[in-house]
Amino acid sequence: MKRFSFLMIIGLGIGLLAFTYIKEGKIQGRIAPADAASQVLAVLGTDTLRSAVSNGNFAFPIVKVGTYTIQVKANAPYKDTSIVNVPVIDSITTDVGLIKLKQ
Repeated sequence: MKRFSFLMIIGLGIGLLAFTYIKEGKIQGRIAPADAASQVLAVLGTDTLRSAVSNGNFAFPIVKVGTYTIQVKANAPYKDTSIVNVPVIDSITTDVGLIKLKQ
């Protein structure tokens, strides 16, 4: 029984340490006018995440730590736009604020 308890404690410790290596954060923001875009992309190297725009708001709830480019895919007559060097830090929500799209 002692051996089983010891192995369980070791397994639990290794499991907890594994989760300390997962580094992720969040990105969120707003689009104005609210109906000017339907999709936002977050690009990190070759990885691309997509988020729908709902009532002018978008969010990427789980993203790897790194420096992203946010690309807003605008609806006509508005123009696409990008925000570069958006940092994502472990356990932090990065708010890119209000993105105003131009016609």
